[in-house]
Amino acid sequence: MKTTMFQKTKIAATMSLLMGSAAIAMPAVAQEDAGAKVDEDVEVIAVRGIRGSLISSSALKRDSSGVVDAITAEEMGKFPDTNLAESLQRITGVSVSRANGEGSQITVRGFGPEFNLVTLNGRQMSGTGFTRSFNFENLSSEGVSALEVYKTARADVPTGGLGATVNIVTTKPLQSPGQKFSFMTKGIYDSSNETGDDVTPEVAGVYSNTFHDDRIGFSANFSYQRRDFQRQAANVRSWQLNPTLSDSAVVTDGRLMDVDGNVIPQFLIPNDDGVLEETTAAFFPQEISFARDDIQRERLNSNVTLQFAATDALTFTLDHTTSKATTGNNSLSWGIWNGSFGGNANSYELDADGTAIYYNSSGDDGSYTAFRETGEVDSSATGLNITYDYSDTLNFEFDIHSSKTSTDNGLDAGLGSQGRVILGSAALDSKEYFFRDGEIPGFLINWNNGSTVLDPSEIGSNFSIFTRTPGQSEVNQYQFKGEWLPDIGYGLMGVKFGAAFTEQSLQGSGGSNNANAPGFNNGTFAEIFPDSMFEQVNLSGFLDEFATGSMGLSPGYAYAFDFDEAVTRQMAFLTEEVVGSDAYEIGTFDGFATNRITEETTSLYVSTAWEFEISDYIVDANFGLRYERTEVVSPAKSRVPEYVYWAGGSEWVTKFVGDGVFVEVDFTGDYDLVLPMLDLKVDLSDDLVGRMSVGTTITRPGLGDMLGNLNLTPSPKINSRTGSRGNPNLQPFKSNNLDISLEYYYDEGSYAAVGLFWKEVDDWIENSQVTTTIPGLYDVYLGPRYNAAVAAVTGRGEQATDAAVYQELVAAGVGIGENNRILPDPATDPLIDWTINSPENVGSRSVNGAEFAVQHLFGESGFGLGVNGTVVDGDVEYDNYILAAQAILPGLSNSANFQTFYEKDGLSVKLTAAWRDEYIAGQGQPDTSDAPPQYVEEFLQWDLSVNYDVSENITVFFEGVNLTNETERSFGRFERQFLSAAQYAPRYTLGFRIKSL
Repeated sequence: MKTTMFQKTKIAATMSLLMGSAAIAMPAVAQEDAGAKVDEDVEVIAVRGIRGSLISSSALKRDSSGVVDAITAEEMGKFPDTNLAESLQRITGVSVSRANGEGSQITVRGFGPEFNLVTLNGRQMSGTGFTRSFNFENLSSEGVSALEVYKTARADVPTGGLGATVNIVTTKPLQSPGQKFSFMTKGIYDSSNETGDDVTPEVAGVYSNTFHDDRIGFSANFSYQRRDFQRQAANVRSWQLNPTLSDSAVVTDGRLMDVDGNVIPQFLIPNDDGVLEETTAAFFPQEISFARDDIQRERLNSNVTLQFAATDALTFTLDHTTSKATTGNNSLSWGIWNGSFGGNANSYELDADGTAIYYNSSGDDGSYTAFRETGEVDSSATGLNITYDYSDTLNFEFDIHSSKTSTDNGLDAGLGSQGRVILGSAALDSKEYFFRDGEIPGFLINWNNGSTVLDPSEIGSNFSIFTRTPGQSEVNQYQFKGEWLPDIGYGLMGVKFGAAFTEQSLQGSGGSNNANAPGFNNGTFAEIFPDSMFEQVNLSGFLDEFATGSMGLSPGYAYAFDFDEAVTRQMAFLTEEVVGSDAYEIGTFDGFATNRITEETTSLYVSTAWEFEISDYIVDANFGLRYERTEVVSPAKSRVPEYVYWAGGSEWVTKFVGDGVFVEVDFTGDYDLVLPMLDLKVDLSDDLVGRMSVGTTITRPGLGDMLGNLNLTPSPKINSRTGSRGNPNLQPFKSNNLDISLEYYYDEGSYAAVGLFWKEVDDWIENSQVTTTIPGLYDVYLGPRYNAAVAAVTGRGEQATDAAVYQELVAAGVGIGENNRILPDPATDPLIDWTINSPENVGSRSVNGAEFAVQHLFGESGFGLGVNGTVVDGDVEYDNYILAAQAILPGLSNSANFQTFYEKDGLSVKLTAAWRDEYIAGQGQPDTSDAPPQYVEEFLQWDLSVNYDVSENITVFFEGVNLTNETERSFGRFERQFLSAAQYAPRYTLGFRIKSL
């Protein structure tokens, strides 16, 4: 095959430096009208499909300033993957985290979702929930012409993407004149589905047309998708460090011992002065539960764009984008609670790392939970863009837009909230947790009825929680941009300049209502539930993609029950006349505080493009500077705690003043930034490109981290006395970056590239933990009355379980409130030790890595191959043997992608694989003070797509996602400290696409 290479002219060099995102913004479909601008005698061959997308993406990568990668549409209305996150993971250095079995958020070069900025046509988008992160699963790929990933600093791009800035480019009608359309429909078969429809629909359409000599353009697209599926899961809430355990417990200790039989210290823990000291450690599971979630998810997207070219120099563009994702979940879960520990322990076995691989205990309870939720994420963005070419060398652009995202988990028509109804029994002799082997732990309950099976007549009311937490994120942005192409010499090729004002606000409200709190201690009320209400579910085949241990997962059954009937019966029978203030009520959510934060940023920038010659090499340079000032206001509200009481068993409650009245205080913060950048690019030969980029990028603190309020848990169980507070004076993460790369473009659409990068991040933000007391909050636990009750129970030769100690205190009759609440005694009880989480700027961190990519098209054979990988490292790794918060980078991991395809004569077949190595997702688990890690196991997913052109405008296709049924699993300090596992299943689609010629 003859290959024609070209040497860039001065004009081409200037345009590649200046256009930046505009060069990439040209959608693949714009190639269709390229022939309209050339002589009619010249044959124009438009390359589409997989091959055309790869050729376009490699050309854009080559011509761009800095390190930029892109994915373009294979044709109008057809992106390489149905999910934008899944498409992005094909880019070198990009890996995804998953939600509901599909790509959700991205990590770039080891920096997680909160470190990456997402823009839509260069505009900053509102985040999802109380974060800056963007969930790609809520946005369909129809109407998207390109995804651009900027990995190095750019003065003309909005700040916030320390890892990368991802720009979503939508179709513009005037860029592709004439009438064009595409319509797609397919059926989705998710093999995990049990209760929903076996086949669910997805339909999408794109239309674009121009009028009046191509001066008026209109385009619109829509998509609707519904998916029914089941998620099977196992969870351990947290691992408790060195809980107090009964001295009478039988212990099998696998830790290293000295000659005297004492455990050899393997761990380090900070003392009161912060100095690390040697210590021993044992870790116990707070609870274990399993869940079967039946989920229905709907997604609706639309976009409308109007363009008017008033003159050859003046163009107006108005666009509106919407997305709405609704998710309904009906879940059954079952499990045991170990968290009280203390005298409950009967026996346990520790492995060499001090992890409990077997734990037998009495007390607490076993429960069955019905969970129901309907949540919605509703987003919209409206923008107006005006471009004006003042002359051949000077043009201006003004852009204004507003983006809003609302979230609400209380859209269940019957509840108006999320609901969790917990029934079960505390009538147990003992319960066992085991994880000596296999991939998932299990549990067993030895009930007082002499068996491991609870009779339906023994199931009573434990407690219920109803939660609603609506929120809203909004971005209003005004941008002015200009470009000047001077003819003054000195190597200056162009100047870009601009200013912007961005206001980002976020608010969230709501909370949880405990519908009742009998907790089995004031009667089980089992009589209000007929046996016929419970259905025993056979769990054979549950989580069958995981290897189970020799003792299995659980008893092999669970009890399902009707959510509405359970709520109705409890509301009817557990009234104020029966249980006093613990009456069963869903409650309202109007009295909860609304947390708000507003962030205003003013920015100025200038970027200059230069071209000069060094030793016969043409060097392209881009130097820019960006200034920003940010002001933060957070009017925070907090509830004032009054006291903590023991409701019985493992249940403790924080009582707030005035039934939770909130007090508001305004908190403020501000900072200024100067961000320089420099890109250098050298064409070392016709097909060899060298690059170097230096610059400073930032990621702003999480909006939730900057709220100034203090929140204490309303359910401060033993070993679970936690709280959190924000910090509006946080400074942003600030990274000084260096990138070096070499790219070899040896044929059309074929290249090999290798790059190195270094990031030195200052003002690193960590969620630090402090242990403190709060005046007025006294602790019944380990107070004189509590210790006397323990002594009385053990003195009778009985086991001092939490239930036995509670009943002893009730019998003593000292400090007893309504419904046998054990109230604190300020005269004798100690103050509660609270573990408070607070974000702080703590210093600097370093990350470095290497990337490689190979893309090869095998001539005219139709075959192609692509492989890329990223290796990252840094001083942000977690040491499992240090029992304290550490410098980590959540999401830091190696990754690799592979794709091979055949595309010829109307048939295209593509096989892709995405691999992500094991990584740490964060540190800190509920109700812990030693900042334990959360590791996620490596993940490899294989997907397949097959397309066949029945005619020039009709294509039928088949898609298979997660072909090998890859599962998800996470763990704590060590693999035996299991945290979670999730199993979905492969899903398949079959459909057709009709497109214009």
